[in-house]
Amino acid sequence: QVQLVESGGGLVQPGGSLRLSCAASGIIVSVNAMGWHRQAPGKQRELVAASTSGGSAIYADSVKGRFTISRDNAKNMVYLQMNSLKPEDTAVYYCHADIRSSYYQGSSSYWGQGTQVTVSS
Repeated sequence: QVQLVESGGGLVQPGGSLRLSCAASGIIVSVNAMGWHRQAPGKQRELVAASTSGGSAIYADSVKGRFTISRDNAKNMVYLQMNSLKPEDTAVYYCHADIRSSYYQGSSSYWGQGTQVTVSS
């Protein structure tokens, strides 16, 4: 069984920063893509940032230049550094990872439980 556990959410003022962390645990053979999605009230879940195992990254246009995704492959962790936060960044942030748990099967998609980020003065 694989679990993703996020941490680091909270309340921050506009212009502030937060760093989200996500740790993958369980039976893990390899971790492929890891990333962050978010869902604001009344809106669909959207991709925020994603990183391949090789280190390539993609970002939503709305967060480019403000958010940075990084990984620690040895620890099966992914981080999201969020700077210059805006009220519109308020959402539940979910960690996502494509993880292979068996040498005899391909990878499966896993999600964390989500962490709330609120940007408000």
